Amino acid sequence: MKKLLFSLLVTSCLQANAQKGATYTPAKAPLRSNPYSELPLGAIKPQGWLREMLVRQKNGSTGKLDELYPLVMGKRNGWLGGDGDQWERGPYWIDGLLPLAYILDDKELIAKTKPWVEWAIASQQPDGYFGPSKDYGHEPGVQRDNSRDWWPKMVVLKILKQYYSATGDQRVVTLMTNYFKYQLKELPAKPLDNWTFWARYRGADNLAVVYWLYNVTGDKFLLDLGNLIHLQTFDYTNAFLNTDLLSTRGSIHCVNLAQGIKAPLIYFQHHPEQKYLDATKKGFADLRKFNGLAHGLYGGDEALHGNDPTQGSELCSAVEMMFSLESILEITGDVGYADMLEKVAFNALPTQASDDFMTRQYFQQANQVMMTRHHRNFDVNHGGTDVCMGLLTGYPCCTSNMHQGWPKFVQNLWYATADKGIAALTYSASEANIKLPGGISVAVKEETSYPFEETIKFTVNPSVKAVFPFHMRIPAWCKKAAIQVNGKLWLEPDGNQIVKLTREWEKGDVVELTLPMHIFKNTWVENSISVERGPLTYALKVGETSKLVKNEKDPIDYGTSYTEVRPTTPWNYGLILTPDSKLEEQYKWEVAKPVSNYPWNPENAPLQIKTKARRIPSWGLYNEMAGPIPYSMTYQLETEDKEEDIVLIPYGCTNLRISQFPVIHKKK
Repeated sequence: MKKLLFSLLVTSCLQANAQKGATYTPAKAPLRSNPYSELPLGAIKPQGWLREMLVRQKNGSTGKLDELYPLVMGKRNGWLGGDGDQWERGPYWIDGLLPLAYILDDKELIAKTKPWVEWAIASQQPDGYFGPSKDYGHEPGVQRDNSRDWWPKMVVLKILKQYYSATGDQRVVTLMTNYFKYQLKELPAKPLDNWTFWARYRGADNLAVVYWLYNVTGDKFLLDLGNLIHLQTFDYTNAFLNTDLLSTRGSIHCVNLAQGIKAPLIYFQHHPEQKYLDATKKGFADLRKFNGLAHGLYGGDEALHGNDPTQGSELCSAVEMMFSLESILEITGDVGYADMLEKVAFNALPTQASDDFMTRQYFQQANQVMMTRHHRNFDVNHGGTDVCMGLLTGYPCCTSNMHQGWPKFVQNLWYATADKGIAALTYSASEANIKLPGGISVAVKEETSYPFEETIKFTVNPSVKAVFPFHMRIPAWCKKAAIQVNGKLWLEPDGNQIVKLTREWEKGDVVELTLPMHIFKNTWVENSISVERGPLTYALKVGETSKLVKNEKDPIDYGTSYTEVRPTTPWNYGLILTPDSKLEEQYKWEVAKPVSNYPWNPENAPLQIKTKARRIPSWGLYNEMAGPIPYSMTYQLETEDKEEDIVLIPYGCTNLRISQFPVIHKKK
């Protein structure tokens, strides 16, 4: 009894310390000291529309997935000791539910995560293995024949790292130390791809936690394990630098790529060689060139599938790419990766989940004019349900994995810096408590409706007067920013840099960052263009009608119901050729309404762009989607004589849309 009481006291003290904002874990040599370090889970609290997104997750499927999807998330799940699903789906859910619970400090949600955490810790065997260890026969809708696969344990390691960040529970360190000793012993004979190929492509998730634990314990064997994991992981560095992987359709699974694109830079922390930086840069550039789409992701449905704007982009790709970019941003401090992160977060992510976060879309299309059950030109079709909004449409991996997107974005709004300061590298309304070396704590409040407005107001409250730097990102799309300190202009920096404001701070200091946004265009496949302003891509506002369909054909596979959406207004418009110097004349940007707590639907879209366009009669429906996009500036392309007024709204506010437009000549 005394031992139990002592254990409870230690745990409660650790949890209390974590809740007060324990400082970040610095790097231990020979690991590289990264420029930015993640704060303890719970140290950052979202405000405004971002908090509303998390509340909707709580009241939606994130908080209720055990009730909505009991076949997999119920008590039979193998990660609760049952004979049900033994693989990735349960861990996927908790990987989003746990950070959501601690960010909101929601006791009910925290209690929901506890059985999963406790079972995982208690499952460790004397040899260090943990997790389900018994396979079971086939059962429809359940994955239960690969219990010992390395891959699902990588997700649980991510969960436990976050749990430790929030609570300081030392059992996590013990479990990971023993498990990593087990891996070091077993991997030579049973490599990452021993059971499935997934772990080989996703080994960077394993490696990242190994390095994190090394920074906690300093155990040298972890560096040897890190080298072994890297050797057994798919060689993304060579693939990006020296092969045609990213220019070849079907060459790699879209989510493997989203997770693996960070692999060179995770390893870079132990082996800081230029080739890993170069490989990552080239990887992103080639991904954009050969597969890029206007929402910030790429054609991957499910294998890599080019840049036609009707190719699908998987929801798992969005949240995993965000996590990879967050990891890369900490390591490099490169503005471009923060720009890419915001592009995915503010465009691709919001449109792929329903307003109440109860349903989601497996594949989204950059040009999406029908969301119906139909087999399309995707690499993989799941009964034709892939673009319908539903709980299980497409494939249930996204039902399980989508929950990490917004909570981890919150977790990366603020960082501690290597030069003993604070940093805001992506922007959204929030509050944070940051502990700096030397016992100084800094409370910061960020007030903004970004990305829908240009101004961000920071109020800085250090515990005592202190000198430290405050890092702020100036995005590449911003030509010239303005920074005021306590009402006085301090600097007007150019875009594409991180600015450091170093001064003696005292309570109530106010920094106002203004990021003027201008209209610009990007060019895509067939010389189509997207219209953009700041971090937002704009898309045609299409009238729509929706219908709930009861699924009696295959409810176990694709859910008992799903929603189809069809257009009620034309969509086949070409935009008028306009030189860059005249874009602001051709595209009239305006505020449509105040930014609401939930701006991400057509009705609430706070911004719009009005312009002129002409319909292209030959561009019609094909296979229940927009037909092949006409090549821009086609000689003698037939268009309607009459120019029409059209309205563009932020991509993330749309359900149906055209975001990549053909370009046509103005009629004389």
